[in-house]
Formats: sequence, C-alpha cells, structure tokens
Amino acid sequence: MTQTAAEVVEARPHRVRVVAWIAAAAILAVFTAVGTALTGSTGEDGAAVFRPGDQAAMVGLGICGALVALAFTRPRVRADSHGITVRNVFSDTLFPWSVVREIRFDRGHPWASLELVNDDTVSLLAVQAADKMHAVVAIQGLRALHAAAQPVPVEG
Repeated sequence: MTQTAAEVVEARPHRVRVVAWIAAAAILAVFTAVGTALTGSTGEDGAAVFRPGDQAAMVGLGICGALVALAFTRPRVRADSHGITVRNVFSDTLFPWSVVREIRFDRGHPWASLELVNDDTVSLLAVQAADKMHAVVAIQGLRALHAAAQPVPVEG
C-alpha cells in the first residue's frame, strides 16, 4: 500500500504474489522435468512413443500453467480523489466515487469489496485479509478518499 502527498492510495496483495511466483516456478520445473524424462516407449508393447515434440508440448503446458499462476499477481487497487481503479485477475475497471456506496471488509471474508449504488458488489482482490496490517492501512486510505469525495449536505 502506498500513499503519496497527492492523496493516492495503491494496494497490491503481498502473500498471494509470493505464493503465485513459487507456484509458477514449481509448475514449470515439474512439467519440464517430466517432459524431459519421458522418452521412448510408454509400455511393453511399444504402442505409444514419446518424441521430442511430445516433450516440447509438456514444457509448453508447464509454461501455460505458470502463466495462469502468475495471473494472480495482477490484482491492484489505485484510488485518488476522482475514483477507484480495480484490477482483478482479468479485468481493469474505473469506478467514480459517485457510484461507490461503501467499501466493505467484513470479518471472515478473504478480501475487501466495493458495494455500488446499484447494489452490485465488486471484489477487491488486491486487499486481502492474509496481508493483515497492509490490508488495514489500505482500507483506511480508501475509506478516507471515499469519505472526502462525498458531497457535503446542505443545511437549510
């Protein structure tokens, strides 16, 4: 979580990113090892044979699996006085503060969420309970920006 003088709050998950990188490396290593170890006939009758193309395909599958694991490093939240940009695993969406009713982080939930004025809910995968104090600081910053963007009621 980063907060600058320009009132910008940024958050990215910490633990999930570490786990995703470790998982990606393990997936790639396992598929590469299996792909290079499988050679020759697959049985006594020799009906199927692993060739270099099959080995390359196994390594390719490992690369694809690693890329899927690394997709979980993408989540990010960036907010300023105009709104909040939410990047989850596969999408980026900008929400002006006028459409955000509440920023929620309910007890027992794995990540925070935005409750929108049209009753939709958007998960904030970048703010996760596993990150403990990083998540708390991010939520406090997001809620402060949200509160500052709300119109001041006119007394009269």
